[in-house]
Amino acid sequence: MKRTIVVTGAASGIGRATAEILEQQGDTVIRVDLEKGDVTGDLGDRDAIVQVAQKIADLSGGRIDGLVANAGVSAPTPLSPKINYIGTVLLIEALRPLLAESDAPRISVTTSAATLQGNDEKLVDLLLSGDAEAALARGAELASQGPAVGYANYSSSKRAISRWIRRVAPTDDYAGAGIGINGVGPGQVRTAMTKELFASEEGRKQAATAMPTPFNGPADAEDIAAVHAFLVSEANSRMTGQIIFVDGGFDAVSRGDDIWGTA
Repeated sequence: MKRTIVVTGAASGIGRATAEILEQQGDTVIRVDLEKGDVTGDLGDRDAIVQVAQKIADLSGGRIDGLVANAGVSAPTPLSPKINYIGTVLLIEALRPLLAESDAPRISVTTSAATLQGNDEKLVDLLLSGDAEAALARGAELASQGPAVGYANYSSSKRAISRWIRRVAPTDDYAGAGIGINGVGPGQVRTAMTKELFASEEGRKQAATAMPTPFNGPADAEDIAAVHAFLVSEANSRMTGQIIFVDGGFDAVSRGDDIWGTA
């Protein structure tokens, strides 16, 4: 059955690959990006998000079947929490009424295997509490200590959105409304952003040390896109609140065989 799916960050990388897969299978895709797309806007700006949501409503006739919330940045600055968490949550919430009109509404969010390393729990807690001003101030504090410490802006914003997904998934607003919401956590991915890193032997070794990928090495954007496409399909009728690590085995390497702890 033909579906209408919104894909953010659709001008390049994982977003573009996802949009292409969805279109190839017959879905209508509304592409959202900063400058190039069916709808354009800065998803780090609250006012722009309101306008983006309205444009999506106009284009879709007030109903969408899926959202791939892929837009994000890896900057070691407060830009990461602003877009990866604050803007992502605001857009999902703004589009929830449109999703509720669908017979099989689904959301898939791009998170990251970086949630398993280098996090700042204070920043995570501030984001989850909804204190955007304090969260951005904390992000600025981390960034002021250099890129190594500032990296926590990225990993922590992705951890926060992953926890938010699990928090809202079983609620009346989501599960109760038939809206499934999951996350996809890529590991090493060959995109324009990582092209320079993977171009040299030194860069490849650095990447492998930071995030080992024993199963088939770094992914292509299409590998991540295929998982997004399934998660926003009608076929995904029971999975919600899950973070699917598409990381070549990094999760298993870093967390081992028992991630459940004790009750």
